[in-house]
Amino acid sequence: MPYKKQRKGLTPYQGPKRVFGEYKCPDCGREWMSGNSWADMGQQCQSCKINIYPHKQRPLDAPDVDNQSDSEKAHPQHLCEKCKRLGRNCRTRRF
Repeated sequence: MPYKKQRKGLTPYQGPKRVFGEYKCPDCGREWMSGNSWADMGQQCQSCKINIYPHKQRPLDAPDVDNQSDSEKAHPQHLCEKCKRLGRNCRTRRF
């Protein structure tokens, strides 16, 4: 079987689905988690205003018991790289 070189991305997860991500700003040390994490997309640090890529990502259907996100919490679109690129909320499906 031929060896296929896997593409090295900006994030640990390289699939098409939305996942749960963990972030840490290297400038201010602020840490946050988000259920709106995507492959090769970051989120802006609220303090430093720089784009941060997640250091850890996992499927939404398997969160750690200690790190469950609030699904009712509003998604800060102004901090989300995916929302900015789409020009709309990244969680809204378009058919």
